[in-house]
Amino acid sequence: MTNYRTAIIIFLTATLTIGCSFKMPKIPKLGIPKVHKITVQQGNVITQEMVDKLKPGMSKSQVAYVMGEPIFQNVFDGSRWDYIYTITMPGMFEDERRLSLYFKDGKLDRFLGNYLPSENQETTIDED
Repeated sequence: MTNYRTAIIIFLTATLTIGCSFKMPKIPKLGIPKVHKITVQQGNVITQEMVDKLKPGMSKSQVAYVMGEPIFQNVFDGSRWDYIYTITMPGMFEDERRLSLYFKDGKLDRFLGNYLPSENQETTIDED
């Protein structure tokens, strides 16, 4: 058993000694490579057309059909749905859009956020 240990120690010492004496060839400088930065989109995509389809009195299933399922639902209070959409382009810009929908007795009551209904729509709105 000690012969194996001795052989392994001699082998590792020889390998390290040879490795340390090896001289690497010079590599010409190429400069720092550019890193590809990706655009990151997260959340629900919200369009003006979707907001224009919202009408007071719509049920939660009708709202979910138009807007999709919300990102955040309060577990203790189901009367508020929050839709958040963020887009980040590194080094260029970052944008965040929010829309909160409020329900009363299971029907859409009002909403607030970055989106307003078009001028021809009649809905109850609040601004941030």
